[in-house]
Amino acid sequence: MKKILVGFVLSLSLLSFTSTSEAASSYTVQSGDTLWKIGMRYGVSVEDLQQLNNHYSSQLNIGDTLTIPSTISASEKDLLARLVQAEAVGEPYAGKVAVATVVLNRVDNSKFPNNIKDVIYEKSAGYYAFTPVKNGQINQPASVSAKKAVSEALAFRGMGSGSLYFYNPKTAQSAWIKSRPVTIKIGNHTFTR
Repeated sequence: MKKILVGFVLSLSLLSFTSTSEAASSYTVQSGDTLWKIGMRYGVSVEDLQQLNNHYSSQLNIGDTLTIPSTISASEKDLLARLVQAEAVGEPYAGKVAVATVVLNRVDNSKFPNNIKDVIYEKSAGYYAFTPVKNGQINQPASVSAKKAVSEALAFRGMGSGSLYFYNPKTAQSAWIKSRPVTIKIGNHTFTR
């Protein structure tokens, strides 16, 4: 009896996981939707939505079904949001989005690890790439704003200026980081390639 009950519960769990996964794989366009809003909702890039659906105009038709591309896992989103929270606390919202974008750009760049966790925890010459990993701030919960910034960075993925680094000019001591081409300045951070 116990084995039957465990099997039943496991079957229900798998069924509910499958249903959730399938529900996220397509979306029916509603009134007021834009590719940007759909990208934000599902944490996928607008560019990926367009490519997967062969939809290169900004016009959507109500009732159309879009296939939603795969996205990063919930644990990766949480880790990235915690990094954004720690690195960009006190920074404007655009700065939070830009910090998340740097991590995603690194994942997409062959010079860096190809997943979020390895990019965030990367260590080179004995130094962590991100200070919050070293000082433990990465372990603090993310704010709603940091989580939203991650969703926006995911929707924005592939459309920015290719920032791979950022630093605070008031505290950075590395001549190398200051020699990188600047892509944008937001709040107290300078973003570079």
